[in-house]
This record gives sequence, C-alpha cells and structure tokens, in this order.
Amino acid sequence: MTQQTPLVLDPSGTDHIAEQRALRARGVATRVDVLGVEAWSVSDPVLLKQLLTSADVSKDARAHWPGFEQAVSTWPLALWVAVENMFTAYGPQHRKLRRLVAPAFSSRRIAALRPAVEELVDGIVDQLAALPSDRTVDLRQELAYPLPIAVISHLMGVPENRRHDFRAQVDGVFDTTLNPAEAQANAALLYERLDQLIAEKRSNPGDDMTSLLIAARDDESDGARLSHDELRDTLLLMISAGYETTVNVIDQAVFTLLTRPGQLDLVRKGTVTWDDVVEETLRHEPAVKHLPLRFAVTDIPLPDGRTIARGEAILASYAAANRHPDWHDDADTFDATRTVKDHMAFGHGVHFCLGAPLARMEVTLALQRLFDRFPEIHLAEPAADLPPVPSLISNGHQRLPVRLHAG
Repeated sequence: MTQQTPLVLDPSGTDHIAEQRALRARGVATRVDVLGVEAWSVSDPVLLKQLLTSADVSKDARAHWPGFEQAVSTWPLALWVAVENMFTAYGPQHRKLRRLVAPAFSSRRIAALRPAVEELVDGIVDQLAALPSDRTVDLRQELAYPLPIAVISHLMGVPENRRHDFRAQVDGVFDTTLNPAEAQANAALLYERLDQLIAEKRSNPGDDMTSLLIAARDDESDGARLSHDELRDTLLLMISAGYETTVNVIDQAVFTLLTRPGQLDLVRKGTVTWDDVVEETLRHEPAVKHLPLRFAVTDIPLPDGRTIARGEAILASYAAANRHPDWHDDADTFDATRTVKDHMAFGHGVHFCLGAPLARMEVTLALQRLFDRFPEIHLAEPAADLPPVPSLISNGHQRLPVRLHAG
C-alpha cells in the first residue's frame, strides 16, 4: 500500500470540521503531523475503542516512545507527554495514581458538591442580570470561564486570589500556536504556581483534594506513595482538565442553542431534557478534538493491512470519531432527540475522565439557569464571525458575545 503523506493538523484550529472529514476520508487511521511530530490519527470509533482498551497501547512516553527525549526539548506540546501523573501512566502505575484521585470524584462526593455548584451558578446569573439591559456580554468570559474555575478551585482548595493566575497558564497549555520557548516559559510559570500552592497547603491543610494528596505524599508510613513530581503533575492534571474542558462544553452548548433555535424549543416544550442537550453537545462538539499522545508497545496491525509500528505515536481524534457516519446517522447534524447518545468526549477505557459526572452537572445547571433567566437571549454577532480558540486540542470560541434581552 502506498505510504500517505502526513496530513498537517492546523495548530490554530481554523476549520476543524473540514479537518475531521479529511481524516475520515483517509481511512480508519492515517499519518498526521502534529506540530512537527508524526503520529497515527485514529478517527474510526471501532478501531479507536479497541486501541484505547488494549495493553498494546501506552501513554507512557518515557517507556514506550523513542522520540521522547527529542520531543521534550523541541516540541511545543512536550508538557503533554512529560508530565508524571495518571494521564501519562501505564499499567500498575496508572492504577496506583488513579486510586488516589478517584475518591474526590465519587458519586457521593459529586452529589455533595451540587449545592455549592448551584450557588455558584446562581451567583453568576445574578451578576449577569444586574448588567445594563442593552450591554453585550461575552458569555465565555462571564459564564463559561468563571464557573468551572470556581468549582475545581473549590474542590482543590485553590485560593480565590490565585484562580486567575492558574487560568492564564492553563490556557497556555492548550494553546497550540505557542512556539517551544513560549510553551516552556508557560509551563515553568505554571509549575511555580503549583509549588506555591503545595507549600501553602502543606503549612495550612484544609478539607480539599490538594491537602489529601500532599498527605499521601508526606506520609512516610505509607512509603511516600507520591513522588514530588507525581504530586505536582497530578494537581496540574486535575486543575487543567477540570477547568478548560468544561469551559468549552458550556461555550459550545450555548452557541449551539443560540444558532439552532429549534433545538432550544424542544427543551422548552419538554420534548428533550437539558441532559439530552449536554450529551449531544459532547458528541457534536466535544471539548477536546485530538488528545496527544499514546504509543504502540508492539506492532499493531490495522484492518486495511498497514501496521502501526512499535514505538510509533498514536493520536486519539475524538471529535472526528464522534461524527463518524458509521456510528451516528446524519452525524454532522446536532439533534438532541437522538436515541443513540454514545460518544467519546470523555475518552474511553482505563483513562476515561474521572470528572465526567462533575462536568455534566456544571454544564446542565449553567444551561438551565441561563436560559430560564434570559428567555430572549441571542447572539450579538453573526456566528460565522466568532473565531475558534487557537488550538488543535481545545474546541471552543475565543468569544461568545450575546445580548441577554430583546432589542
């Protein structure tokens, strides 16, 4: 079979729908260029699920990627493969790290968080209602951002005066237009802020996940289960994953309903629920388009006769898989009445996102409160004029300007 020229993924995410179609057109998997690193993009949902549950695929770049050392020094996305937490762990190490974090996202803990999330949402909506009625409001800045960062900060014990700083650096982690030097500088500042948080919580622990993880790190009787790097990178993962992705889902859900009034009417008539809208948003416009990277532990034969060779990188192209025509009928159409609601917005297999129930709660409450309070809400600019965030990973808009009232 003729070797394909790698498809260069757009770091600015200008037209991700066209890119998804191009990926699917090249087969179940295809070679792509991810900011200078070649990988196999997998957009076929059947194959992707097989790989994500296979012991022959690892997220541990140190152990299973020959290109790791060079990537760490030259690749803008080095942080995505260099962190030492459950995001990059493989096998027993992954199970150990996930066990430490999982209690924070138990059903009981998430249920206990609901009153706090409701209070946060109501407070944000009250602030919006107090604005002049003719003012244009950027809902990405005024709703989609502050709610998730407040929720994850509450869970992790991040002081309110530190939240803006973390937000700026986390945004940089997802910005794939940064050059290597800019990305390294952003990562260094992010680690500096994490070290400050660790020092503060070690001196003054509280009832939060950061304090619990520090206790696990410092408990000599338990063999110091976390190294310092694992502690720091676990905090990085929880703060960034618990924030950035939920921002995008809120953004995309609001945008979708404002550009498809028929779908909003279905909710108001009771034909579909807010939960239906959230699930279809996660399928139709997932928060993460591509998630770097995984690696072949051994040669992996593909259905078309090609082979992903041992040590080669694999890119999970979730957004392209979610819209695969073999999985969903009329897959490019947003339809909250779908009976088949499957998607991979939160991943699949052992790395499935622990924070999925919390994210769903946040988005559902935000939509319900927003549209109940402002029934005449509408976009303040043409939808085509709203640029995407500059990222091949993150899937949202740079701004979401609306008018909350008629006129």
